[in-house]
Amino acid sequence: MALPGSRGIGRRLVIAVPFLWLLLLFLVPFVIVLKISLSQDVIAQPPYTPLLDLSQGWAGLKAFVSQLNFDNYGYVLDFNNEFINAYGSSLIIAGISTLLLLLVGYPIAYAMARAPKSIQPTLVMMVILPFWTSFLIRVYAWIGILSQDGLLNQALTALGLIDTPLEILNTDLAVYIGIVYSYLPFMVLPLYSALEKLDGTLLEAAEDLGCPPIKAFWLVTFPLSLPGVAAGALLCFIPAVGEFVIPDLLGGSDTLMIGKSLWTEFTVNRSWTASSAVAVLLLIVLVVPIVIYQNIQARQLEAGK
Repeated sequence: MALPGSRGIGRRLVIAVPFLWLLLLFLVPFVIVLKISLSQDVIAQPPYTPLLDLSQGWAGLKAFVSQLNFDNYGYVLDFNNEFINAYGSSLIIAGISTLLLLLVGYPIAYAMARAPKSIQPTLVMMVILPFWTSFLIRVYAWIGILSQDGLLNQALTALGLIDTPLEILNTDLAVYIGIVYSYLPFMVLPLYSALEKLDGTLLEAAEDLGCPPIKAFWLVTFPLSLPGVAAGALLCFIPAVGEFVIPDLLGGSDTLMIGKSLWTEFTVNRSWTASSAVAVLLLIVLVVPIVIYQNIQARQLEAGK
């Protein structure tokens, strides 16, 4: 027989595990990055001034407050630098890629949800199968596909569709292809989860009332799948904004994204403070859609009750 209050303690322990995970792997690293962003560059190792010395107690805390430096944020937000353009370009590329992912992923998820129950697990496994291969190897494979002497140009030339090889690699088009391919499972799986739970009798009722199939889809199926659309869009948009590997390998020198700018500032210019400020501002930008989605989810849960 369980002791009084033991269940409450067990629940608190279960809840404490993810909070501890977030504390150690998100909040603590974020605080460290924030501290570095408020420092100044120096020629040393590490290349920034230490701000907080806990061994000095209250005096160290007062010195920390007096030494806070926000010049790095002014430098990052200066329109004469490339960071503002990199932020804008990243948001545009991520937004277009998310829209393309929705256009490609929704039909796939819809077909999976309407397939016989016996083969749906196999279809889900086929969607997640690319995760069994290294992400870097899969991106490198697209170099061999999209290059001028790659498989795509060879196939189009053999079919007589083109006379000269297409220049796809090192362009924004190659970046879109890489992002759509890499993040497609993150769009398909939430959509499939939402579509698979839909009550089929709603569509039958719409048909009985004389609603054409296409109209029934837009009036019944798509509105009920919006939670899956929102979840898939966030799962794709948020990491795509800070993507580095795909634009670095598939994009050209003109492809400007904040991930590449951050890497250049950190490794080439050796400015840990400015790159930390870039990372903090990027996180602030990405928190906005997350908060909006959580508010929408909370309202839907309250309405369901």
